[in-house]
Amino acid sequence: MVPTGDVIQLLPDHVANQIAAGEVVQRPASVVKELIENAVDAGAIEIDLIVKDAGRTLVQVIDNGLGMSVTDLRLAFERHATSKIRTTEDIFHIQTKGFRGEALASIAAVAQIDALTKKELEELGNRLIIEGGTVRDQLPVTSPKGTSISVKNLFYNVPARRNFLKSNQVEFRHIQEEFLRVALAHESIGFRFFHNDSEVYILKPGNLRQRIVQIFGRKIDAQLVPISEETDVVKIHGFVGKPESAKKQRGEQYFFVNQRFIKSNYLHKAITDAFENLLPSQYVPSYFLNLEIDPSKIDINIHPTKTEIKFEDEYAIYAVLRSAVKHALGQFNIMPSLDFDQNPDWAFIPSKPKNEPIRVPEIKVDRNYNPFESKPTQKEIVPTQNFYQSFSEFEIENNHPKTLLSKEEFEIGELQVIQWMNKYLVTQHKGELLIIDQNRAHQLILFHKLTQSISGNALSQRLLFPIEISLSSSEIEILKTIEMDLVNFGFDVDFQKENLLVNALPTDVDTEEIPSIFSDFLKDLEWHGKVDFNIEISKIIAKNSAIKKGEPLLAEQARHLAQQLLQLSEPNFSPYGKPIFIQLPESEITKKLS
Repeated sequence: MVPTGDVIQLLPDHVANQIAAGEVVQRPASVVKELIENAVDAGAIEIDLIVKDAGRTLVQVIDNGLGMSVTDLRLAFERHATSKIRTTEDIFHIQTKGFRGEALASIAAVAQIDALTKKELEELGNRLIIEGGTVRDQLPVTSPKGTSISVKNLFYNVPARRNFLKSNQVEFRHIQEEFLRVALAHESIGFRFFHNDSEVYILKPGNLRQRIVQIFGRKIDAQLVPISEETDVVKIHGFVGKPESAKKQRGEQYFFVNQRFIKSNYLHKAITDAFENLLPSQYVPSYFLNLEIDPSKIDINIHPTKTEIKFEDEYAIYAVLRSAVKHALGQFNIMPSLDFDQNPDWAFIPSKPKNEPIRVPEIKVDRNYNPFESKPTQKEIVPTQNFYQSFSEFEIENNHPKTLLSKEEFEIGELQVIQWMNKYLVTQHKGELLIIDQNRAHQLILFHKLTQSISGNALSQRLLFPIEISLSSSEIEILKTIEMDLVNFGFDVDFQKENLLVNALPTDVDTEEIPSIFSDFLKDLEWHGKVDFNIEISKIIAKNSAIKKGEPLLAEQARHLAQQLLQLSEPNFSPYGKPIFIQLPESEITKKLS
Protein backbone atom coordinates (compact mmCIF):
# COMPACT_ATOMS: atom_id res chain seq x y z
CA MET A 1 0.00 0.00 0.00
CA VAL A 2 1.45 3.39 -1.03
CA PRO A 3 1.25 6.02 1.74
CA THR A 4 -0.76 9.08 0.74
CA GLY A 5 0.22 11.55 3.52
CA ASP A 6 3.50 12.94 4.76
CA VAL A 7 6.08 10.22 5.51
CA ILE A 8 9.14 12.16 6.68
CA GLN A 9 9.20 12.93 10.39
CA LEU A 10 11.68 14.47 12.83
CA LEU A 11 13.02 11.93 15.28
CA PRO A 12 12.32 12.55 18.97
CA ASP A 13 15.44 13.75 20.84
CA HIS A 14 15.80 10.57 22.92
CA VAL A 15 15.72 8.40 19.77
CA ALA A 16 18.22 10.66 17.96
CA ASN A 17 20.53 10.52 20.96
CA GLN A 18 20.37 6.71 21.12
CA ILE A 19 21.22 6.51 17.42
CA ALA A 20 24.13 8.93 17.94
CA ALA A 21 25.25 6.79 20.86
CA GLY A 22 25.69 3.87 18.48
CA GLU A 23 28.43 5.83 16.73
CA VAL A 24 30.07 7.47 19.74
CA VAL A 25 29.62 4.85 22.48
CA GLN A 26 30.64 1.49 21.07
CA ARG A 27 31.66 -0.08 24.40
CA PRO A 28 32.63 1.00 27.98
CA ALA A 29 36.11 1.93 26.71
CA SER A 30 34.49 4.65 24.55
CA VAL A 31 33.07 6.26 27.69
CA VAL A 32 36.46 6.02 29.43
CA LYS A 33 38.17 7.76 26.50
CA GLU A 34 35.66 10.62 26.35
CA LEU A 35 35.61 11.29 30.09
CA ILE A 36 39.39 11.14 30.63
CA GLU A 37 40.18 13.32 27.62
CA ASN A 38 37.67 15.92 28.81
CA ALA A 39 39.35 15.89 32.24
CA VAL A 40 42.70 16.55 30.55
CA ASP A 41 41.23 19.49 28.62
CA ALA A 42 39.83 20.85 31.90
CA GLY A 43 43.39 21.38 33.11
CA ALA A 44 43.38 18.58 35.69
CA ILE A 45 46.70 17.52 37.21
CA GLU A 46 45.18 14.50 38.97
CA ILE A 47 42.69 12.13 37.34
CA ASP A 48 41.10 9.02 38.87
CA LEU A 49 39.38 6.30 36.82
CA ILE A 50 37.09 3.94 38.76
CA VAL A 51 35.55 1.00 36.91
CA LYS A 52 33.33 -1.87 38.01
CA ASP A 53 32.49 -5.03 36.08
CA ALA A 54 34.62 -3.92 33.12
CA GLY A 55 32.49 -0.77 32.78
CA ARG A 56 29.10 -2.47 32.64
CA THR A 57 28.11 -1.33 36.13
CA LEU A 58 30.20 1.84 36.54
CA VAL A 59 32.67 4.12 34.79
CA GLN A 60 33.62 7.08 36.95
CA VAL A 61 36.20 9.79 36.23
CA ILE A 62 37.18 12.28 38.93
CA ASP A 63 39.42 15.26 38.17
CA ASN A 64 40.67 18.39 39.92
CA GLY A 65 40.30 20.58 36.83
CA LEU A 66 38.47 23.87 36.31
CA GLY A 67 34.98 22.55 36.99
CA MET A 68 31.74 23.86 35.42
CA SER A 69 29.14 26.44 36.30
CA VAL A 70 25.47 25.54 36.77
CA THR A 71 24.67 26.53 33.20
CA ASP A 72 27.69 24.76 31.72
CA LEU A 73 26.82 21.54 33.56
CA ARG A 74 23.35 21.49 32.07
CA LEU A 75 24.48 22.48 28.56
CA ALA A 76 27.26 19.88 28.53
CA PHE A 77 24.64 17.15 28.16
CA GLU A 78 22.80 18.83 25.29
CA ARG A 79 23.42 17.76 21.70
CA HIS A 80 25.96 19.82 19.72
CA ALA A 81 27.17 21.56 22.87
CA THR A 82 30.93 22.21 22.96
CA SER A 83 33.51 24.55 24.47
CA LYS A 84 36.03 23.85 21.69
CA ILE A 85 34.49 25.41 18.59
CA ARG A 86 33.04 28.84 17.81
CA THR A 87 33.35 29.02 14.01
CA THR A 88 33.78 26.60 11.12
CA GLU A 89 37.45 27.56 10.90
CA ASP A 90 38.01 26.29 14.45
CA ILE A 91 37.43 22.74 13.21
CA PHE A 92 40.74 22.92 11.35
CA HIS A 93 42.74 24.24 14.32
CA ILE A 94 41.66 21.85 17.09
CA GLN A 95 44.39 21.27 19.65
CA THR A 96 42.25 19.91 22.50
CA LYS A 97 40.62 16.48 22.77
CA GLY A 98 37.42 16.31 24.78
CA PHE A 99 33.94 15.77 23.50
CA ARG A 100 32.47 15.86 20.07
CA GLY A 101 29.27 17.89 20.13
CA GLU A 102 26.97 14.95 20.87
CA ALA A 103 29.24 12.78 23.04
CA LEU A 104 27.87 13.47 26.54
CA ALA A 105 24.31 13.59 25.26
CA SER A 106 24.84 10.22 23.56
CA ILE A 107 26.31 8.66 26.71
CA ALA A 108 23.46 10.03 28.83
CA ALA A 109 20.93 8.54 26.38
CA VAL A 110 22.06 4.98 27.12
CA ALA A 111 23.10 5.15 30.78
CA GLN A 112 22.38 6.67 34.17
CA ILE A 113 24.50 9.78 34.83
CA ASP A 114 25.48 11.30 38.15
CA ALA A 115 27.63 14.40 37.62
CA LEU A 116 29.13 16.68 40.30
CA THR A 117 31.19 19.77 39.58
CA LYS A 118 32.51 22.91 41.25
CA LYS A 119 34.54 25.89 40.08
CA GLU A 120 37.34 27.05 42.33
CA LEU A 121 35.86 30.43 43.35
CA GLU A 122 32.30 29.19 43.92
CA GLU A 123 31.08 28.23 47.39
CA LEU A 124 28.86 25.33 46.31
CA GLY A 125 29.05 22.86 43.52
CA ASN A 126 26.25 21.38 41.45
CA ARG A 127 24.87 17.89 40.93
CA LEU A 128 23.01 16.68 37.84
CA ILE A 129 21.20 13.32 37.61
CA ILE A 130 20.12 12.00 34.19
CA GLU A 131 18.49 8.67 33.27
CA GLY A 132 18.14 7.59 29.66
CA GLY A 133 18.60 11.15 28.42
CA THR A 134 16.00 12.63 30.79
CA VAL A 135 17.10 15.05 33.52
CA ARG A 136 15.79 13.76 36.88
CA ASP A 137 17.29 16.30 39.24
CA GLN A 138 19.71 19.21 39.50
CA LEU A 139 20.67 20.67 42.88
CA PRO A 140 23.48 22.50 44.69
CA VAL A 141 25.87 20.34 46.73
CA THR A 142 29.09 20.57 48.68
CA SER A 143 31.96 19.19 46.58
CA PRO A 144 35.67 19.77 45.98
CA LYS A 145 36.98 21.75 43.02
CA GLY A 146 36.80 19.85 39.76
CA THR A 147 34.39 17.39 38.20
CA SER A 148 33.20 13.84 38.89
CA ILE A 149 31.08 12.06 36.29
CA SER A 150 29.66 8.60 37.00
CA VAL A 151 28.22 6.57 34.12
CA LYS A 152 26.17 3.70 35.57
CA ASN A 153 24.56 0.65 33.96
CA LEU A 154 25.68 1.37 30.40
CA PHE A 155 23.09 0.30 27.75
CA TYR A 156 20.57 -0.56 30.50
CA ASN A 157 17.75 0.73 28.25
CA VAL A 158 19.15 -0.78 25.04
CA PRO A 159 19.44 -4.54 25.84
CA ALA A 160 20.41 -5.44 22.27
CA ARG A 161 23.51 -3.22 22.52
CA ARG A 162 24.41 -4.60 25.95
CA ASN A 163 24.24 -8.16 24.60
CA PHE A 164 26.87 -7.30 21.98
CA LEU A 165 29.48 -6.52 24.64
CA LYS A 166 32.28 -9.08 24.92
CA SER A 167 33.45 -10.88 28.05
CA ASN A 168 34.63 -8.82 31.02
CA GLN A 169 38.23 -9.78 30.22
CA VAL A 170 37.98 -8.39 26.69
CA GLU A 171 36.14 -5.23 27.71
CA PHE A 172 38.64 -4.61 30.52
CA ARG A 173 41.56 -4.82 28.08
CA HIS A 174 39.92 -2.21 25.84
CA ILE A 175 39.44 0.09 28.84
CA GLN A 176 43.03 -0.49 29.91
CA GLU A 177 44.33 0.39 26.44
CA GLU A 178 42.34 3.64 26.29
CA PHE A 179 43.63 4.59 29.74
CA LEU A 180 47.25 3.89 28.78
CA ARG A 181 46.99 5.92 25.57
CA VAL A 182 45.98 9.03 27.49
CA ALA A 183 48.44 8.38 30.34
CA LEU A 184 51.38 8.03 27.94
CA ALA A 185 50.42 11.19 26.08
CA HIS A 186 50.24 13.24 29.31
CA GLU A 187 53.11 12.15 31.53
CA SER A 188 52.91 15.36 33.61
CA ILE A 189 49.46 14.38 34.94
CA GLY A 190 49.01 11.94 37.82
CA PHE A 191 46.63 9.06 37.07
CA ARG A 192 45.01 6.39 39.24
CA PHE A 193 43.02 3.45 37.92
CA PHE A 194 40.87 1.12 40.05
CA HIS A 195 38.87 -1.89 38.86
CA ASN A 196 36.40 -3.64 41.18
CA ASP A 197 38.04 -1.82 44.13
CA SER A 198 41.50 -3.16 43.21
CA GLU A 199 44.39 -0.89 42.27
CA VAL A 200 45.46 -1.30 38.64
CA TYR A 201 47.79 1.70 38.15
CA ILE A 202 49.12 4.49 40.30
CA LEU A 203 51.03 6.74 37.91
CA LYS A 204 52.93 9.69 39.36
CA PRO A 205 53.72 12.79 37.27
CA GLY A 206 57.13 12.71 35.59
CA ASN A 207 58.82 12.54 32.21
CA LEU A 208 57.94 10.17 29.37
CA ARG A 209 60.67 7.66 30.21
CA GLN A 210 59.46 7.44 33.81
CA ARG A 211 55.87 7.01 32.65
CA ILE A 212 56.83 4.16 30.27
CA VAL A 213 58.71 2.37 33.07
CA GLN A 214 55.80 2.86 35.48
CA ILE A 215 53.46 1.18 33.02
CA PHE A 216 55.59 -1.53 31.41
CA GLY A 217 57.99 -2.34 34.25
CA ARG A 218 61.62 -1.71 35.12
CA LYS A 219 62.97 -4.20 32.60
CA ILE A 220 62.01 -1.94 29.67
CA ASP A 221 64.17 0.96 30.87
CA ALA A 222 67.44 -0.44 29.51
CA GLN A 223 65.78 -1.13 26.12
CA LEU A 224 64.72 2.44 25.34
CA VAL A 225 66.55 4.48 22.68
CA PRO A 226 65.69 8.22 22.74
CA ILE A 227 64.50 9.94 19.56
CA SER A 228 64.65 13.71 19.04
CA GLU A 229 64.28 15.55 15.74
CA GLU A 230 63.04 19.04 14.82
CA THR A 231 62.22 20.19 11.30
CA ASP A 232 59.87 22.75 9.75
CA VAL A 233 57.45 19.93 8.94
CA VAL A 234 57.38 17.98 12.21
CA LYS A 235 59.00 17.76 15.63
CA ILE A 236 59.55 14.23 16.92
CA HIS A 237 60.44 13.12 20.43
CA GLY A 238 60.08 9.89 22.35
CA PHE A 239 61.65 6.44 22.40
CA VAL A 240 62.01 3.27 20.32
CA GLY A 241 62.93 -0.13 21.74
CA LYS A 242 66.20 -1.85 20.94
CA PRO A 243 65.97 -4.70 18.42
CA GLU A 244 66.37 -7.39 21.10
CA SER A 245 63.17 -6.18 22.80
CA ALA A 246 61.06 -6.62 19.64
CA LYS A 247 58.15 -9.06 19.75
CA LYS A 248 56.07 -10.97 17.22
CA GLN A 249 52.82 -9.46 18.49
CA ARG A 250 51.99 -5.78 18.49
CA GLY A 251 51.32 -4.21 21.86
CA GLU A 252 53.89 -1.53 22.63
CA GLN A 253 53.47 0.69 19.59
CA TYR A 254 52.22 4.22 20.34
CA PHE A 255 52.03 7.18 17.98
CA PHE A 256 50.79 10.52 19.27
CA VAL A 257 50.17 13.61 17.15
CA ASN A 258 49.98 16.75 19.28
CA GLN A 259 49.49 14.46 22.31
CA ARG A 260 46.55 12.64 20.71
CA PHE A 261 46.87 8.88 20.12
CA ILE A 262 46.57 7.85 16.48
CA LYS A 263 46.83 4.70 14.38
CA SER A 264 48.83 4.88 11.17
CA ASN A 265 50.05 1.91 9.14
CA TYR A 266 51.92 4.37 6.95
CA LEU A 267 53.99 5.79 9.83
CA HIS A 268 54.39 2.30 11.30
CA LYS A 269 56.07 1.28 8.04
CA ALA A 270 58.50 4.20 8.44
CA ILE A 271 59.59 2.68 11.77
CA THR A 272 59.91 -0.87 10.44
CA ASP A 273 61.89 0.43 7.44
CA ALA A 274 64.29 2.12 9.86
CA PHE A 275 64.82 -1.26 11.55
CA GLU A 276 65.59 -2.96 8.23
CA ASN A 277 68.20 -5.73 8.66
CA LEU A 278 68.06 -5.30 12.44
CA LEU A 279 65.11 -7.60 13.15
CA PRO A 280 64.04 -11.10 12.10
CA SER A 281 60.98 -11.14 9.85
CA GLN A 282 57.59 -10.77 11.57
CA TYR A 283 59.09 -9.08 14.66
CA VAL A 284 57.79 -5.63 15.60
CA PRO A 285 59.80 -2.98 17.49
CA SER A 286 58.37 -1.02 20.42
CA TYR A 287 57.97 2.72 20.08
CA PHE A 288 56.49 5.63 22.03
CA LEU A 289 56.64 8.71 19.80
CA ASN A 290 54.94 12.10 19.84
CA LEU A 291 54.80 14.15 16.63
CA GLU A 292 54.18 17.89 16.90
CA ILE A 293 52.58 19.22 13.72
CA ASP A 294 50.86 22.48 12.88
CA PRO A 295 47.13 21.73 13.50
CA SER A 296 46.23 23.44 10.22
CA LYS A 297 48.35 20.84 8.39
CA ILE A 298 46.31 17.84 9.62
CA ASP A 299 42.66 16.76 9.58
CA ILE A 300 41.58 14.86 12.71
CA ASN A 301 37.90 14.58 11.74
CA ILE A 302 38.09 11.73 9.24
CA HIS A 303 37.19 9.10 11.87
CA PRO A 304 34.54 9.24 14.65
CA THR A 305 37.05 8.29 17.36
CA LYS A 306 39.73 10.62 15.92
CA THR A 307 42.33 7.80 15.95
CA GLU A 308 43.09 8.34 12.26
CA ILE A 309 44.57 11.55 10.84
CA LYS A 310 44.99 12.91 7.34
CA PHE A 311 48.36 14.63 6.85
CA GLU A 312 48.91 17.44 4.37
CA ASP A 313 52.51 16.33 3.71
CA GLU A 314 52.68 12.69 4.76
CA TYR A 315 55.66 11.88 2.51
CA ALA A 316 57.87 14.42 4.27
CA ILE A 317 56.75 13.19 7.70
CA TYR A 318 57.51 9.61 6.67
CA ALA A 319 61.01 10.56 5.54
CA VAL A 320 61.80 12.58 8.68
CA LEU A 321 60.51 9.85 10.98
CA ARG A 322 62.44 7.07 9.24
CA SER A 323 65.62 9.16 9.23
CA ALA A 324 65.27 10.13 12.91
CA VAL A 325 64.90 6.52 14.02
CA LYS A 326 67.79 5.33 11.85
CA HIS A 327 70.00 8.12 13.19
CA ALA A 328 69.16 7.27 16.80
CA LEU A 329 69.87 3.55 16.29
CA GLY A 330 73.20 4.41 14.69
CA GLN A 331 74.10 6.94 17.37
CA PHE A 332 73.59 4.33 20.08
CA ASN A 333 75.61 1.70 18.19
CA ILE A 334 72.71 -0.62 17.51
CA MET A 335 74.34 -3.14 15.16
CA PRO A 336 72.51 -5.42 12.70
CA SER A 337 71.50 -8.75 14.14
CA LEU A 338 72.31 -12.09 12.56
CA ASP A 339 70.32 -13.14 9.55
CA PHE A 340 68.26 -16.01 10.92
CA ASP A 341 67.61 -17.33 7.43
CA GLN A 342 71.30 -17.45 6.54
CA ASN A 343 72.72 -20.77 5.37
CA PRO A 344 74.53 -22.19 8.43
CA ASP A 345 77.41 -23.34 6.21
CA TRP A 346 78.21 -19.64 5.62
CA ALA A 347 77.45 -18.40 9.11
CA PHE A 348 81.01 -18.65 10.40
CA ILE A 349 83.94 -18.21 8.02
CA PRO A 350 87.24 -18.90 9.77
CA SER A 351 89.74 -16.05 9.74
CA LYS A 352 93.49 -15.98 10.24
CA PRO A 353 94.47 -15.81 13.93
CA LYS A 354 95.98 -12.49 14.93
CA ASN A 355 99.79 -12.15 14.45
CA GLU A 356 100.05 -15.56 12.77
CA PRO A 357 102.34 -15.46 9.70
CA ILE A 358 100.96 -16.30 6.29
CA ARG A 359 102.11 -19.75 5.16
CA VAL A 360 102.80 -20.77 1.57
CA PRO A 361 100.55 -23.72 0.59
CA GLU A 362 102.39 -27.08 0.42
CA ILE A 363 101.78 -29.75 -2.22
CA LYS A 364 102.05 -33.32 -0.93
CA VAL A 365 102.48 -36.27 -3.31
CA ASP A 366 101.88 -39.93 -2.39
CA ARG A 367 104.98 -41.52 -3.97
CA ASN A 368 103.74 -45.05 -3.13
CA TYR A 369 100.54 -44.66 -5.16
CA ASN A 370 99.98 -47.56 -7.62
CA PRO A 371 97.31 -46.87 -10.25
CA PHE A 372 97.01 -50.61 -11.02
CA GLU A 373 96.17 -51.55 -7.44
CA SER A 374 92.53 -52.64 -6.99
CA LYS A 375 90.41 -49.99 -5.19
CA PRO A 376 86.71 -49.73 -4.51
CA THR A 377 84.82 -47.82 -7.22
CA GLN A 378 83.30 -44.41 -6.54
CA LYS A 379 79.80 -45.89 -6.44
CA GLU A 380 80.89 -48.29 -3.70
CA ILE A 381 81.94 -45.39 -1.46
CA VAL A 382 79.09 -43.80 0.55
CA PRO A 383 80.48 -40.86 2.55
CA THR A 384 78.57 -40.47 5.80
CA GLN A 385 78.29 -36.70 5.39
CA ASN A 386 76.79 -37.02 1.90
CA PHE A 387 74.37 -39.64 3.19
CA TYR A 388 73.11 -37.19 5.81
CA GLN A 389 72.95 -34.39 3.26
CA SER A 390 70.69 -36.51 1.08
CA PHE A 391 68.21 -36.56 3.95
CA SER A 392 68.45 -32.83 4.58
CA GLU A 393 66.78 -32.12 1.24
CA PHE A 394 63.56 -33.46 2.73
CA GLU A 395 63.04 -30.62 5.23
CA ILE A 396 60.16 -31.28 7.58
CA GLU A 397 59.55 -27.52 7.78
CA ASN A 398 58.48 -27.43 4.13
CA ASN A 399 56.83 -30.80 3.51
CA HIS A 400 53.54 -32.26 4.61
CA PRO A 401 53.08 -35.99 5.13
CA LYS A 402 52.59 -37.65 1.78
CA THR A 403 49.74 -39.70 3.24
CA LEU A 404 47.87 -39.21 6.47
CA LEU A 405 48.41 -42.06 8.91
CA SER A 406 46.02 -43.38 11.52
CA LYS A 407 46.56 -45.41 14.67
CA GLU A 408 45.24 -48.59 13.05
CA GLU A 409 48.06 -48.62 10.48
CA PHE A 410 50.77 -49.19 13.09
CA GLU A 411 51.72 -52.39 14.81
CA ILE A 412 53.05 -51.03 18.09
CA GLY A 413 55.62 -53.46 19.36
CA GLU A 414 59.35 -53.11 19.86
CA LEU A 415 59.92 -50.24 17.45
CA GLN A 416 63.45 -49.73 16.23
CA VAL A 417 64.03 -45.99 16.59
CA ILE A 418 67.17 -43.91 16.30
CA GLN A 419 67.64 -40.22 16.95
CA TRP A 420 69.19 -38.30 14.08
CA MET A 421 70.97 -34.93 14.45
CA ASN A 422 69.32 -34.53 17.88
CA LYS A 423 66.22 -33.30 16.04
CA TYR A 424 64.49 -36.20 14.37
CA LEU A 425 63.43 -39.75 15.22
CA VAL A 426 63.91 -42.28 12.42
CA THR A 427 61.93 -45.52 12.25
CA GLN A 428 60.32 -47.62 9.51
CA HIS A 429 56.76 -48.17 8.41
CA LYS A 430 55.68 -50.49 5.60
CA GLY A 431 59.06 -50.47 3.93
CA GLU A 432 59.48 -46.69 4.17
CA LEU A 433 61.52 -44.52 6.47
CA LEU A 434 59.47 -42.39 8.82
CA ILE A 435 61.33 -39.23 9.91
CA ILE A 436 59.63 -37.61 12.91
CA ASP A 437 60.17 -34.09 14.24
CA GLN A 438 60.74 -34.84 17.94
CA ASN A 439 59.63 -31.37 19.12
CA ARG A 440 56.32 -31.40 17.25
CA ALA A 441 55.67 -35.02 18.19
CA HIS A 442 56.06 -34.23 21.89
CA GLN A 443 53.90 -31.11 21.51
CA LEU A 444 51.04 -33.24 20.21
CA ILE A 445 51.47 -35.86 22.95
CA LEU A 446 51.40 -33.22 25.71
CA PHE A 447 48.50 -31.41 24.05
CA HIS A 448 46.39 -34.58 24.12
CA LYS A 449 47.24 -35.18 27.78
CA LEU A 450 46.32 -31.63 28.77
CA THR A 451 43.02 -31.48 26.90
CA GLN A 452 41.93 -34.87 28.27
CA SER A 453 42.74 -34.04 31.90
CA ILE A 454 40.91 -30.69 32.17
CA SER A 455 38.33 -31.22 34.89
CA GLY A 456 38.92 -28.46 37.39
CA ASN A 457 40.98 -30.86 39.52
CA ALA A 458 44.13 -31.12 37.41
CA LEU A 459 47.16 -32.88 38.86
CA SER A 460 49.59 -30.34 40.27
CA GLN A 461 53.10 -30.36 41.69
CA ARG A 462 53.80 -28.06 44.64
CA LEU A 463 57.10 -26.17 44.51
CA LEU A 464 59.40 -25.98 47.51
CA PHE A 465 60.36 -22.44 46.48
CA PRO A 466 57.96 -20.30 44.42
CA ILE A 467 59.06 -19.13 40.97
CA GLU A 468 59.13 -15.33 40.78
CA ILE A 469 58.41 -13.64 37.44
CA SER A 470 58.90 -9.89 37.00
CA LEU A 471 55.91 -8.33 35.21
CA SER A 472 54.40 -4.89 34.73
CA SER A 473 51.25 -3.81 36.55
CA SER A 474 49.26 -4.09 33.33
CA GLU A 475 50.48 -7.65 32.74
CA ILE A 476 49.55 -8.59 36.32
CA GLU A 477 46.02 -7.26 35.78
CA ILE A 478 45.65 -9.22 32.53
CA LEU A 479 46.67 -12.47 34.24
CA LYS A 480 44.23 -11.82 37.06
CA THR A 481 41.42 -12.12 34.53
CA ILE A 482 42.37 -15.77 33.85
CA GLU A 483 43.26 -16.81 37.41
CA MET A 484 40.53 -19.48 37.65
CA ASP A 485 41.51 -20.89 34.25
CA LEU A 486 45.08 -21.24 35.52
CA VAL A 487 43.85 -23.03 38.65
CA ASN A 488 41.91 -25.50 36.50
CA PHE A 489 45.17 -26.40 34.73
CA GLY A 490 47.05 -27.03 37.97
CA PHE A 491 48.70 -23.64 38.52
CA ASP A 492 48.70 -21.90 41.88
CA VAL A 493 49.75 -18.25 41.66
CA ASP A 494 49.96 -15.18 43.88
CA PHE A 495 49.84 -11.66 42.44
CA GLN A 496 52.09 -8.89 43.73
CA LYS A 497 52.52 -5.34 42.43
CA GLU A 498 55.19 -6.12 39.81
CA ASN A 499 55.79 -9.84 40.41
CA LEU A 500 53.97 -13.08 39.84
CA LEU A 501 54.67 -15.93 42.27
CA VAL A 502 54.05 -19.43 40.90
CA ASN A 503 53.60 -21.84 43.83
CA ALA A 504 52.48 -24.94 41.92
CA LEU A 505 52.30 -26.10 38.31
CA PRO A 506 50.93 -28.98 36.20
CA THR A 507 52.81 -32.27 36.53
CA ASP A 508 54.01 -32.30 32.89
CA VAL A 509 55.51 -28.79 33.07
CA ASP A 510 59.16 -28.12 33.97
CA THR A 511 59.99 -25.18 36.21
CA GLU A 512 62.43 -23.65 33.70
CA GLU A 513 59.61 -23.32 31.15
CA ILE A 514 57.36 -21.23 33.42
CA PRO A 515 58.60 -17.75 32.36
CA SER A 516 58.16 -18.51 28.66
CA ILE A 517 54.70 -20.05 29.25
CA PHE A 518 53.43 -16.95 31.03
CA SER A 519 55.04 -14.74 28.40
CA ASP A 520 53.01 -16.56 25.75
CA PHE A 521 49.86 -16.26 27.85
CA LEU A 522 50.29 -12.48 27.81
CA LYS A 523 51.04 -12.36 24.08
CA ASP A 524 48.12 -14.56 23.05
CA LEU A 525 45.35 -13.39 25.39
CA GLU A 526 43.65 -11.54 22.53
CA TRP A 527 41.91 -14.82 21.68
CA HIS A 528 40.51 -15.15 25.20
CA GLY A 529 36.74 -14.89 25.00
CA LYS A 530 36.77 -15.58 21.25
CA VAL A 531 37.81 -19.23 21.03
CA ASP A 532 38.01 -22.25 23.32
CA PHE A 533 40.31 -21.05 26.08
CA ASN A 534 41.20 -24.57 27.27
CA ILE A 535 42.42 -25.50 23.79
CA GLU A 536 44.57 -22.40 23.42
CA ILE A 537 46.15 -22.62 26.86
CA SER A 538 46.88 -26.32 26.24
CA LYS A 539 48.67 -25.42 23.02
CA ILE A 540 50.83 -22.83 24.79
CA ILE A 541 51.83 -25.20 27.60
CA ALA A 542 52.55 -28.02 25.14
CA LYS A 543 54.68 -25.79 22.90
CA ASN A 544 56.84 -24.57 25.78
CA SER A 545 57.13 -27.89 27.63
CA ALA A 546 57.91 -30.15 24.66
CA ILE A 547 61.34 -31.67 24.02
CA LYS A 548 63.33 -29.15 22.03
CA LYS A 549 65.13 -29.62 18.73
CA GLY A 550 68.80 -30.27 19.47
CA GLU A 551 68.06 -32.13 22.70
CA PRO A 552 69.75 -35.58 22.77
CA LEU A 553 67.62 -38.55 23.82
CA LEU A 554 68.48 -41.98 25.17
CA ALA A 555 67.53 -44.89 22.94
CA GLU A 556 64.63 -45.84 25.23
CA GLN A 557 63.39 -42.24 25.34
CA ALA A 558 63.39 -42.01 21.55
CA ARG A 559 61.53 -45.31 21.19
CA HIS A 560 58.97 -44.35 23.86
CA LEU A 561 58.32 -40.97 22.23
CA ALA A 562 57.74 -42.53 18.81
CA GLN A 563 55.43 -45.14 20.33
CA GLN A 564 53.38 -42.50 22.14
CA LEU A 565 52.98 -40.53 18.92
CA LEU A 566 51.96 -43.50 16.78
CA GLN A 567 49.38 -44.60 19.36
CA LEU A 568 47.45 -41.34 18.93
CA SER A 569 44.36 -41.46 16.74
CA GLU A 570 45.65 -38.59 14.59
CA PRO A 571 49.47 -38.36 14.70
CA ASN A 572 49.90 -36.28 11.55
CA PHE A 573 49.96 -32.65 12.65
CA SER A 574 51.13 -30.64 15.66
CA PRO A 575 48.65 -28.56 17.75
CA TYR A 576 49.61 -25.58 15.56
CA GLY A 577 48.85 -27.47 12.33
CA LYS A 578 52.41 -28.21 11.26
CA PRO A 579 53.41 -31.64 9.85
CA ILE A 580 55.08 -33.94 12.36
CA PHE A 581 56.78 -36.39 10.00
CA ILE A 582 57.71 -37.22 6.43
CA GLN A 583 57.80 -40.61 4.72
CA LEU A 584 60.83 -41.46 2.63
CA PRO A 585 60.33 -44.39 0.24
CA GLU A 586 63.16 -46.80 -0.56
CA SER A 587 63.09 -45.74 -4.22
CA GLU A 588 63.96 -42.17 -3.21
CA ILE A 589 66.91 -43.34 -1.11
CA THR A 590 68.15 -45.57 -3.93
CA LYS A 591 67.93 -42.64 -6.33
CA LYS A 592 70.00 -40.43 -4.03
CA LEU A 593 72.70 -43.08 -3.61
CA SER A 594 72.96 -44.06 -7.26
